[in-house]
Amino acid sequence: MTNKVILLVEDSRSDEELMLRALKKSNITNEVVVARDGALALDYLFGTGAHAGRDTADLPTVVLLDLQLPKINGLEVLQRIRADERTKLLPVVILTSSKEEGDRLKGYRNGANSFVQKPIKFAEFSKAITQLGLYWLILNEPPPPVTRS
Repeated sequence: MTNKVILLVEDSRSDEELMLRALKKSNITNEVVVARDGALALDYLFGTGAHAGRDTADLPTVVLLDLQLPKINGLEVLQRIRADERTKLLPVVILTSSKEEGDRLKGYRNGANSFVQKPIKFAEFSKAITQLGLYWLILNEPPPPVTRS
């Protein structure tokens, strides 16, 4: 994959808009695929439902995952990502407004690579997104592609 795609799993349109503005402000021009619920995120990743026929070998570089999602919650999405051989190494960053220590613990126990609490103020949010983008899109070395045997 030549274009590093970000999969944003976020049901809040205002948080989605903030994320897109923050990425643009940080000169991160990668394609962002938005899934507004957990089921759509899984459809995108596994080429089912609305994304049937999508080349599932073309995975996003990183998944930014909210926890409180309609249909399938973020922790369940994370569990399904980690349970599948094709996606188990896919970097997943939980990006949530939750301040609950239990959510953070469950996220890490289920295989999250990172847990980031969404800052409330735009300037802080923008700075956090810049740092996430720089790390996950530029500095981080992704796992090698999974080969099918």
